[in-house]
Amino acid sequence: MAESVVSFLVERLGDLLIQEAKLLWGVQDQIKQMQIELKRMQCFLKDADKRQDQDESVKNWVSEIRDAAYDVEDVIDNFIVKFGSKKGGRIRKSIVQGKEFHNLASEIERIKSTISDLTRSLQTYGITARKVGEGSGFASERQRQLRWSYSHLVDEHIVGFEEDIEELMKKLVHEEERCRVVSICGMGGLGKTTLAKTLYHHADIRRHFEAFAWAYVSQQCKQRDVWEGILLKLITPSKEEKEEILRMRDEELAKKLYKVQQEKKCLIVIDDIWTTEAWDALYPAFPVETTVGSKILLTTRNKRVAVNADPKGFLHEPECLNEEKSWELFQRKAFPRKDDPGFVANKDMENLGREMVGSCAGLPLALIVLGGLLATKETLNEWDMVHRNIKSHLARSKERGRQARLSEVLALSYHELPYQLKPCFLYLSQFPEDFDIPTKKLIQQWVAEGIVSLQDEVEVDERHEIMEEVAESYLHDLINRSMVQLGVRGSTGTIKTCRLHDLMRDLCLSKAKQENFIHIIDHMQGNKTNGALESSTYSRPVSVSRIHRCAIYLSQNVQEPVLPKYQKNPNLRSLFFFRPKKHRLHDDSLLKSVFDKFKLLKVLDLEGIKGLEEKLPEDIGTLIQLRFLSLKRTRIRELPKSLVNLVGLQTLNLQTIDKVSWESTVQVPNVIWKMEQLRHLYLPKWCVNDTNKLQLANLSNLQTLVNFPANKCNVKDLLLLTNLRKLVLNDPRHFETFVQIFEPPNETLQYLRSLSLKTDLLSFPDKVVDLRQLPFGCPRLRKLHVEGRIENLPKNNEFPSSLTKLTLWGSRLVEDPMEALGNLPHLRYLSGWEVFIGKKMLCSKDSFPQLKTLLLRGLPNFEEWTIEEGAMPTLSSLGISDCYKLKMVPDGLRFITALREIEIRWMSRAFKSSLEEDGEDFYKVQHVPSIVFLN
Repeated sequence: MAESVVSFLVERLGDLLIQEAKLLWGVQDQIKQMQIELKRMQCFLKDADKRQDQDESVKNWVSEIRDAAYDVEDVIDNFIVKFGSKKGGRIRKSIVQGKEFHNLASEIERIKSTISDLTRSLQTYGITARKVGEGSGFASERQRQLRWSYSHLVDEHIVGFEEDIEELMKKLVHEEERCRVVSICGMGGLGKTTLAKTLYHHADIRRHFEAFAWAYVSQQCKQRDVWEGILLKLITPSKEEKEEILRMRDEELAKKLYKVQQEKKCLIVIDDIWTTEAWDALYPAFPVETTVGSKILLTTRNKRVAVNADPKGFLHEPECLNEEKSWELFQRKAFPRKDDPGFVANKDMENLGREMVGSCAGLPLALIVLGGLLATKETLNEWDMVHRNIKSHLARSKERGRQARLSEVLALSYHELPYQLKPCFLYLSQFPEDFDIPTKKLIQQWVAEGIVSLQDEVEVDERHEIMEEVAESYLHDLINRSMVQLGVRGSTGTIKTCRLHDLMRDLCLSKAKQENFIHIIDHMQGNKTNGALESSTYSRPVSVSRIHRCAIYLSQNVQEPVLPKYQKNPNLRSLFFFRPKKHRLHDDSLLKSVFDKFKLLKVLDLEGIKGLEEKLPEDIGTLIQLRFLSLKRTRIRELPKSLVNLVGLQTLNLQTIDKVSWESTVQVPNVIWKMEQLRHLYLPKWCVNDTNKLQLANLSNLQTLVNFPANKCNVKDLLLLTNLRKLVLNDPRHFETFVQIFEPPNETLQYLRSLSLKTDLLSFPDKVVDLRQLPFGCPRLRKLHVEGRIENLPKNNEFPSSLTKLTLWGSRLVEDPMEALGNLPHLRYLSGWEVFIGKKMLCSKDSFPQLKTLLLRGLPNFEEWTIEEGAMPTLSSLGISDCYKLKMVPDGLRFITALREIEIRWMSRAFKSSLEEDGEDFYKVQHVPSIVFLN
């Protein structure tokens, strides 16, 4: 992590030299020299970061480097805040005494000297400089020893894998031609290797294949050793043949192994492969397909490895055990004599055991470790001691026959992360247990803190990849590495939320504590930092002044949370609040304290905090470093004009609520246009101000604009927001005006991906919206939501071909819309309410080739629906609601084999009866696993 801190600082110093050139002109040379010194240090940190868990001296050295890097950032940021006050969007030319520049230069020189001394001391610890991508042999070899798997050691306790084994057996034995590579993917401790061993020794597998080989790879993939080991197991050579193989050149060895798999039906298990690079090194020895049916079974923590090995292969992701299976596995380990006729379980021990099993969150390795630990404890008192300190006991304990503790098994994934991803992972430690993490907000906070910086933006396929897209790829990488769990997907496949497995969160907290990354004040736990799965004891005392992030978990019993000693910390960069639903602050004294004490804040998340009434304090304008500010679901009614000082703000969320009407109405001063760095702006439903104007045309960096106030802005100004990706309008009186801005000379919002024309009215507006010009103005549109009358849809070839989600409410189209929409090649989601007032709809052959979800609601005259064979081949979810004149589902549903669920809501009794098991139309839907009827 120190490598990440230093790498981030190197990039930030470069950005500062550009962005704050006028202010820092007197110390530019010193900052450049510091940058050079830190770059020199980076190479050593690649080795040191991996070794600090095994060497206390190295850990202390890494901590000192990290602290020195934080010192540089703190010194410069404090100088900028003190002398770089902004006015009118430009740095005010302050008369700064030469003494202040001298002090800043002296501080930088002092820290640089400290770093130089630390670099010179490296030989003491045996740390060497390593190139990017080059691992630490010491650390990697130790990790290999910790997790080495032996194919002949079959786990005695197999629970909960019955369905997994059945599914994988089909792919390995019964579906020979379908896939060459079968992969088992998931987080550490999930039982991937156990599952692979069970298959490897299964009687049906042994009868089906002719030759077998087991290869353990881990982080250090030695190509030659892996090839030799597999080949020697597949052919059982004589002594002479073995010597010949050992003398072969690499090319000859790969060719011989390749040939064996084409001649004999082989099963090769490649266990614990970590990187796509490792597979790329191995694959020349493995044919893409064979006529004899040879197979490869991979286990990995990284989904990208599986996809890279065989894009057409089968990927299996085992799930954590449920409560019942968890208890069964635990009992087999904790009560080894359970099957003895005379065994009687102690009820008190059983109650404690069930509580402790919950702490394992269904992770098999954790259950085995816990069960093995308690099997050695004979008294209730001993069980109670483990129960009181369950997480520390889990961390220190290990499975019988293994050298690795549970914490070390999970920590392998952390140590293997590239330096860019480590702070991204540790950032997740702010969120409470079992919290659904909103990915959009998370990405915006990563960007605001500089974890994803300007230097991460790249040119990809003739387009500019923005920081948010880079951050999203980082999140996908963490999910693919099985460190973050996928939460809720959007209707088009986007990731809306993610979460951490309980034990992975413990690891995250432990590493965050060790790295002094974040501190948590938990009022639910008596103002103590949350417990974590400790992999080691942090040897150096935590300095209050070095706390850069703080998360506060509010409790209903605490009306006015306090920040204890953290109030004395002037260098806090991020402050997060998490509250129970009914929590309400007593007054706004907390905010005043924040504005007064924490001048370096970059991220301030006040979402959902009740008690912040009326006007936001003027002091908000003193936080000139602020990059992210969320007042979402607060009750702020008025914003101060001092907001103009926040010219570096990137995300501003003003979607407040009113305690009476629950609608968002806020007095917003006409100063937002001066915040030229804004990237995401969420305005309240209704904006009011004295001048009745709100200028936004100057915000050329804006990507997200929710609740565009068309009554206060010139709608044509939207064309100046050239980077806009998402736009929401909520006033139907201006929908037509918006569409007209795209009329010749064919102005466009070329990057717009999502457009919503919404209304807050109780009924859909009667004024017709002409969408026919919209596709030309928004050529890359992916999501479109329109509420209101539409006379005609764009013609078949005029809709943006990129459209993936379409929602139409109150369109009241006369012509069948399915002809125009069925040719959209990428449409995955289609929903309509009162979209059609005709009687007949036709989905013709080959229409809707990618559609996954279709929702038809409130069609008053809809009587007849025809689906031709070959239409909607990928449809998996169908909803029909409030279509009272529709008497039956179309016969063509029986051809849609991908259909998995049908929901019928508010339909006639006769319609429902026809789809029940004895109904006349049941034959059309009998292949659908789930049919739900709701009133």
